[in-house]
Parts: sequence; C-alpha cells; structure tokens
Amino acid sequence: MVPFLTVIMISMLFSNDVQAKEAFINEDNLNVRSGPGTEYKPVGQASAGEAYPIVQQQEEWVEIQLESGTGWVTTEFITINGEIEETNTEHSVKSITVQHDNTPLRDGPATSYDIAHLAKKGTEYEVISETDDWYEISNDDQTGYIFKPLLNKNEASGNHSFRNKTIVIDAGHGGHDVGAIGATGTYEKDFAYFTASELEKELTSLGANVLLTRPEDDFISLASRSSYANYEDTDAFISLHYNSFPEQPTVSGVETYYYYDQYESLATYIQQGIINATNNEDRGASQGNFYVIRQTLKPAVLIELGFISNKEKEAQLQTTVYQRNLVSGIVEGIGKYFSEQ
Repeated sequence: MVPFLTVIMISMLFSNDVQAKEAFINEDNLNVRSGPGTEYKPVGQASAGEAYPIVQQQEEWVEIQLESGTGWVTTEFITINGEIEETNTEHSVKSITVQHDNTPLRDGPATSYDIAHLAKKGTEYEVISETDDWYEISNDDQTGYIFKPLLNKNEASGNHSFRNKTIVIDAGHGGHDVGAIGATGTYEKDFAYFTASELEKELTSLGANVLLTRPEDDFISLASRSSYANYEDTDAFISLHYNSFPEQPTVSGVETYYYYDQYESLATYIQQGIINATNNEDRGASQGNFYVIRQTLKPAVLIELGFISNKEKEAQLQTTVYQRNLVSGIVEGIGKYFSEQ
C-alpha cells in the first residue's frame, strides 16, 4: 500500500508543473547543462532522435531525466510531446520604449536565438511576457524578445564590456587557399568562415564594432590581415582556424595561441570560455609564433577550434548548435578580457 501512495504522490507532484512526458531532441551534439542557462557547465550531450522524460521547465529551459541524474536543455532544439502548463506572471511594466537605435530583438529569450529585427530608438512595444532577463514584446509591425538591460537609458545598446570596442575577426585561409582538409573532404576555410559569421552576428548584437578581414571566400595575404588590424583602432584581433592530423584521426581538442606576453590573458580567457561552453578537450592556451598574431601589434590570438580530420568532430562542427556554443565561449572570453582593461 505504501508504494502505491508514493506513486500517486509523485504523479500529482509532476502533473502540477508539467503535462508533457518527453522531450525529443532535434539537433545532434546538443549540450545538456547542469542548470537552466548557458552559464552552467555542460554535463553531457544529446543526439537527434533521442527522447528524455521531462522533470520541469523554467522559461526556455527544460530539465530532463538522464540515466544518472538530470540535466537541462534549451527548448530551441527540442520538441515536446504535449503542453507545458504556463504560470501567469503579473508585469509591473505593460509597455516599453526602445532607448537606442539598432537594439536587437531576438526570436527567443536567449542570445543563442537569431536576431529578428533591429529596433529604432523611441519605438514602443507592448509587453506580452517576461523572464528575469528578457521581455517578450510586440507592436503592429514587429514581435520579438529584448534583453532588459538594453532598455537602460544610461547604457548604450549592447553589453557594457563590448560597447565602443572594435573587434577584427580573421577567418583563416580563403579562395584557392583551402587550409586543412577534413575527413570527408571538407575545407578549413569554410569552417572558419562559418564561425566568423556566427561570431560577427553575436558581437554586433552586443554593441561591438565588428570588422572582417575576409568577408567573402577570397584569398587574403597574411600581411594584409595583420596590416588591416594594425590600421584600425583594434581592441581585439581574433584569428579563427581548424586543425587536421590525419595520421591520428581520433585526436581532438581546442587550443588558443598568443604571441606577445601581454595578451596571454586574452588567450586564456577565450580558451576557458570555449571549454566551458563545449566540454571539448582542453589543449590549453600557449605562445605561438604565427605570422598574423606576431605582426599584429594589437591584442591578438589565434584559435584552433577543432580537428576536422576527426570524422565525428568534423560532423559536429558543421552543426549550427555547436557553432553557437563555440561562439558563446569566445564571446565569454573576450568579455572577461575587456572587463579587466
């Protein structure tokens, strides 16, 4: 009789919060985190097609039951086989007014979501719902989610650490210089451009002035890349590359290089940020004698973001969800560096 009562009590507990039974994973290599947010460390990864029992939901994050313990995944990349009961929240703010031009409105309440619109200063929106950090807003022309700190009149649009910062993103190789070749014939230049594009979008949304050494699939000399960074009022130069070691096709990991000692902290913070965001093998931050960071006389690092000679990693690196995790780590590291300057 006691076990029967226990089952009823557990069933009643979960039925009050969650009606859905399972979360179906829609993307490979989806990070499962220790808490409901990207600031929590990954505890594992889920693959497309897998299904997990749902424990609870907090805004855009769902806690799922694992074989050992629980973890959290973003709702952006899952399908729920039912409805999750929403809790009505009273809002002290019924409408908001945008304080700065080009304020990003996103498709969801997290920076991992795409920017849907850039709002103009003075535009008014009705508040539909809110979380601790985000408003869901709408007017006759646009809907989206806005990060609450961007509504502060005393702050420029964008994260304080990135405001008025110029960041040069250098996508390695290009044109006839394909760089390293992956396990299935992919090119390093394409991976580097993919990451550069995602990084540009994220940094721009945070208020940074972002410049690209290679905005298209063109060959750009190493001298031109470093000269460009030196000519501009550059606060950080980020060179993006991918490794290949076909003789050992299972090798993996991320490593970040600096040349000048004073930029070691930039490399270290970026390396730590990427490892925290991706749970990848940590190959460390170290000094490297690479032309583009040796000749760039501004804060400069070169990042080897993974081994495309590893077939499993090559496939992972082609997914948007993993690229966004990489970018999240890079941004975290740059932000920490800027906050200390």
